[in-house]
Amino acid sequence: MDTMQMMKSMSMDMPEGMTMDMAMMQECIMSMNACQMACMMCAGQDMGMDDMGRCASMCMDMADMAQTAMGMMMRPMGMDMAAMQAMLMACVAMGKACMAECEMHADMAECCRYCAMACKDMMMKAEAMMASMQMA
Repeated sequence: MDTMQMMKSMSMDMPEGMTMDMAMMQECIMSMNACQMACMMCAGQDMGMDDMGRCASMCMDMADMAQTAMGMMMRPMGMDMAAMQAMLMACVAMGKACMAECEMHADMAECCRYCAMACKDMMMKAEAMMASMQMA
């Protein structure tokens, strides 16, 4: 089953006083998923290269954070708005760090170029999602 179809079939009633653009959340989840995959592939590639330990570690950290953020977004009924905003802010911060590290290697490692692009997209989607989140 397509996960977007599944999300559309779920009740997305937010806890009282909370609002969020659910279409934006779906876009954020898709971008987090792409970022997680790019980071895991980049980390796997980096592990076999000399002097790429920092890059591999940052990519693995970003992948872990993206996975956790996606899990939180897929459970909207139990969402705590402050915790979700903090998680998204942490993802943006880690995304900036991972992107900067990967950009330093982008000219010699194609995986780093793709990873940096995925981090950038994820950051944009996370920032847009945070802007859509409101407490009444």
